[in-house]
Amino acid sequence: MTLQQMEYIVAVDKYRHFVRAAEACGVTQSTLSSMIQKLETELDMQIFDRNSHPVRPTAQGENVIRQAQVILYNVAQMKEMVLSERMQESGELHLGVIPTIAPYIIPKLIRHMHSHYPHVQLRLLEARTAVLVEKLERAEIDVALLSTPLDNPKLLEIPIYYEKFKLYISPEEKLFTQQEIDEADLVTDKLWILAEGHCLRNQVLNFCHRKSRYSSIYEAGSIDTLVKIVDENGGYTIIPELHTALLSPQQQERVHHFRQPEPVREVSLVVRNDYIRERMLNLLSDSIRSIIPDDLINSRLKKFAIKL
Repeated sequence: MTLQQMEYIVAVDKYRHFVRAAEACGVTQSTLSSMIQKLETELDMQIFDRNSHPVRPTAQGENVIRQAQVILYNVAQMKEMVLSERMQESGELHLGVIPTIAPYIIPKLIRHMHSHYPHVQLRLLEARTAVLVEKLERAEIDVALLSTPLDNPKLLEIPIYYEKFKLYISPEEKLFTQQEIDEADLVTDKLWILAEGHCLRNQVLNFCHRKSRYSSIYEAGSIDTLVKIVDENGGYTIIPELHTALLSPQQQERVHHFRQPEPVREVSLVVRNDYIRERMLNLLSDSIRSIIPDDLINSRLKKFAIKL
C-alpha cells in the first residue's frame, strides 16, 4: 500500500463521489478507482459500498480510512519537521577543515559566523582528508571543507572556489630569476613537500611525477613550516594561492607563477548524501564566500543557492 492510495480513499470519503475525489487529487477517475481497488485487494476487504449513492465507506472501510487519516497527518508532520530543519538558522554545526585550507578560512569564518549568525554554534575540527571523510561517513561531523574531487559515492561535493598553485623559491635557486616557470623545469630533488597523508602532497606529486629527495630529510606538517624551511635551507615548495596573503613583503617577492595554464585545486563543501540542513549549508557557503576573493569563487554559487 502507498501514501497515494491513502490520499485517494480519504478524498473519496470526503467528497463521497469518485469523480470529484479524482479531480481534487489531480488524477483521472479511472486511475483513482484502480488504485483503490488494488488497495482493497491487498487488504482483502471492500472499503467503499459502490452501490450506495452517494458513495459510503463500509464498516470496515471506516476504520481503514480513520487510520489512513492518522498516517497522512503524521506524514505531514514529518514533512514540516524536515522543512523546518532544512531552513533552520540555529543550532550546532560541526565543520571539518583540512590543514592546507584552515589558516586562510577558520579565523575569519569564526568572526563572520559569530557576527552574522549568532544562533549557530560552530564546532571546528582541523584534520587530514582521510580522517574527515571517515567522520563524515559516520555522521560525526556535518560538513567538511576539502580539496576535491574525492570520488566517494557516499558523499556530495559542492565546489566553492578554485585556487591556483604558486611556487615559493629561495633566492639561491636558478629558477628564482625566471618570471614564469614550467612544471617540466622543476627539479624534484629540491622540492620540499608536506608529510604523507596531506592531499596537497598528492596534488604536488601528481604534476611533478617523482618523489622529492629533500622531503626524505623532513616532511613538513604545514605550509608555513615549508616556507620557513625554504627560507633557511634553499630549494622551493608549492603553496596555494591564498597562502601568499600570510607572507611578509620580503617573502612575497619569492612567490613565482607557473606558466599558463596554472595548476589549480578545487575546494568544496562536502556532506553526506542524506544531509538535509540546506539553509545551514548556504549560511556556511555565504560566509566562506565573504572571505575568499570573488574571482576564485565558483561561478554557479554567484548566481544560485545550494539546493539539496
